[in-house]
Amino acid sequence: MGIKRLNIYLIKGYLGTFIATFCVCLFIVLMQFLWKYVGDMVGKGLSMSILFEFFGYAALSLVPMALPLSILLSSLMAFGNLGEKLELLAMKASGISLFKIMKPFVFFVVCITVGAFFYSNMVLPVIQNRLYILTRSMVQKSPEVEIPEGSFYQGVPGVSVFVGHKDPDTKLLRDIMLYDFSGSSTNASTSGSDNISITCADSGRIGMSADQQNLVLTLHNGVTFENIRQQSRQQNNRSIPYRRENFKYKQIFVAFDNSMKMVDASITSNKYVGKNFQQLGAVVDSLAIVSKELADRDVNQMVNEHYFERSGSKQNVSLESLGDCRNFNFQELFDKQCRDIQITVIDEATSSAHSTFQALEIMYAEKDYMVDRNARRHDIERHRKITMSLACLLFFFIGAPLGAIIRKGGLGTPIVISVFIFILYYVIDNSGYKMAREGVWHVWAGIWLSSAILLPLGAFLTYKAASDSMVNISKDQFLLLVKKVKSLRLADVKNALVSIKNNISKK
Repeated sequence: MGIKRLNIYLIKGYLGTFIATFCVCLFIVLMQFLWKYVGDMVGKGLSMSILFEFFGYAALSLVPMALPLSILLSSLMAFGNLGEKLELLAMKASGISLFKIMKPFVFFVVCITVGAFFYSNMVLPVIQNRLYILTRSMVQKSPEVEIPEGSFYQGVPGVSVFVGHKDPDTKLLRDIMLYDFSGSSTNASTSGSDNISITCADSGRIGMSADQQNLVLTLHNGVTFENIRQQSRQQNNRSIPYRRENFKYKQIFVAFDNSMKMVDASITSNKYVGKNFQQLGAVVDSLAIVSKELADRDVNQMVNEHYFERSGSKQNVSLESLGDCRNFNFQELFDKQCRDIQITVIDEATSSAHSTFQALEIMYAEKDYMVDRNARRHDIERHRKITMSLACLLFFFIGAPLGAIIRKGGLGTPIVISVFIFILYYVIDNSGYKMAREGVWHVWAGIWLSSAILLPLGAFLTYKAASDSMVNISKDQFLLLVKKVKSLRLADVKNALVSIKNNISKK
């Protein structure tokens, strides 16, 4: 009964810390994510509902990334507080081992790990699909009209607007000139300069129509000059008559679609976003078959082209049909020829091999770009669903024993250590991801690299904490190490390297 009460007490204290750190970590990764798209959102006149929808989907899509960092930080803080308040020492003194103390935490983190996997497999594809469509729609939306002072604004197709002064309080525009070039596209018989409609006004305002399809310019006290295009076609090269209109109030509608239109949802059909674990595996298997078929087809195509060039035959040949050529003694036939013929044969063979190699390089590059890269991207996403969930458990077995060792709670030391470990994890994970994406390493090797490095570290720290072995990472020890490194002279290092080299050469 006492153990159950103790477990409830520990979980209650840990749960509050975990929720707080999760919110902070989610906010941090969300700000980092939004920083990439701030240029696509500014100046588009997006409504608050669209922005809230974008922020919501972005936050939900970053939950798998925020979970490992929050578990690492909360574990460090929870066990650091227990060690700092001597509660951890009291539990060990009463005969409770570290593994029994960690048991309720492990159960809680395992539940989070399993839940994170199902979230990444079932919920996250729907969220990423919607977020991708929303982001593409925001990028393609026309920018909001923002006319500067003292210069011509040409952001509206077919129209150039000049504003002399803008009142920041009343939003009134003064000394307006409007050049309308839209008529030049309708009348090809005259030059563009003959079809300009010029409007000048003392003041006015600019806005969008209710349907967001037209730009509305409300002008006061002005004049409009417009060519009479029907007569200009009859005048040939003579002077073109124009029409002048004076007005006190006038509204001009310019076609300018500023509404946000959602892109077609089918654009995500070939993307790795919007697919669960089973669908990603099916795509990877299908693309592997297509890649093999393309490779065999390219090799057979090169053999046939080389065979046609040499023999003039019109029937296809395969690699199996050329197996009898291995028994023919080409070296004996080559030795019987004169030197000029031998040089010619060698030059032609070298040129043919070089061109064949270049053609194969192009074929394999096209295959890699069209099929293999897409297959690797789907396979990476499939492995990430497991590694990102498993990182929650690995980070717990790093944070919990490390907090028990350093015995420092609060937000100071745990945050510094957590940030350092997470940056190290992020650098390793990103390096492995790039290696896997470019095909330098196998996908499983690149994506599981960070987990393979975290696992021994977590096991080592857990062993040290369970056996009450002190890992001296104090500030004094760190400063002593820095002083020792600084005290090393470059000449001493060179002498040591030279002596090692001499010893190796003697052996």
